[in-house]
Amino acid sequence: MNILKSFLLTAFIFSLSISNINAKDLKPDHFLVASGGVTDLVLKENKLYVATTASSVDIFNITTNEKIDSIKMPKIKDFLGDVIDSKIYSVDVLNDNILILSQGEKGGRNINIYKDGQMQSIIEDKERLFIGRAKFLDENHIIYALLSNQIYLYDIRNKKVLNEIQISQSKFSNFKFTQDKSKIVICDESGIITMIDSKSFEVLKTFKYQNLDNVFQVDIRNNFILTAGQDRRAAVYNLNTNKAYYKEFSFLIYSAALSPSTNLAAVASDEENNVTIFDTRSKENLYKLFENKATLTNILFINENEIIVTSDDKQINYYKID
Repeated sequence: MNILKSFLLTAFIFSLSISNINAKDLKPDHFLVASGGVTDLVLKENKLYVATTASSVDIFNITTNEKIDSIKMPKIKDFLGDVIDSKIYSVDVLNDNILILSQGEKGGRNINIYKDGQMQSIIEDKERLFIGRAKFLDENHIIYALLSNQIYLYDIRNKKVLNEIQISQSKFSNFKFTQDKSKIVICDESGIITMIDSKSFEVLKTFKYQNLDNVFQVDIRNNFILTAGQDRRAAVYNLNTNKAYYKEFSFLIYSAALSPSTNLAAVASDEENNVTIFDTRSKENLYKLFENKATLTNILFINENEIIVTSDDKQINYYKID
């Protein structure tokens, strides 16, 4: 049995090395520096909105590579009464509105909308909701998810919940809208991906069997779904053909993203915080992105040739591929 295990391990390592033979190694072309470790980011019209662990949302112009603004959130007291930075869990932008989900007191979370220098409170930490992610559906509605895997549709103007659904009993990880925001894909600790209608919350489809454990992140573009799995698997689902496969890597996959065309997928792929970019059709590894300083938190394709990678470190790396 030990001989068989050794053979399988050797075969696995060999297959990984073979798939990386033609991958081109790349270092960052340049980098930006945020106020703290980066948790989330959104790109709108050449402005990069960066949520950090340092009580701030930093705004960069990616054309000039300059920080042009920083939205500061109040510091908070921890359970011992010490004053600490408020971690920003997620950020979103719609028109001139910036949606900020931040750490509150006693484990609660705050959701605010920032516009024209003014901060509007939507949900306060005293409600003791352990919210993991919040995004705009449209100008008057947001979608937010609790760590208990309950998803809510919230009416901003009337200050009330319009719809809710319990996805499963597994801990929530992440969700992503389709490009037209008509659907949401949700990943959690079970490894199952659930797609729901973003208004009715009807469950439209579930995607199973490719991931066997917690999925940290999910991305969806043009009828392709990509996952980042704790089981070291990046799963690719093709909604047009109803076919799926997974690529296995040497370490937990904390982050993943699809290019606009979905021809490329980028995943955190090893213990050194490198990113592997592979062809979603041929499954061939094409590039490896180096010099990320900490555990990866986000990968963002600006277009087919430009990529942003963030981590628990302040440094935001920009790469250009051929």
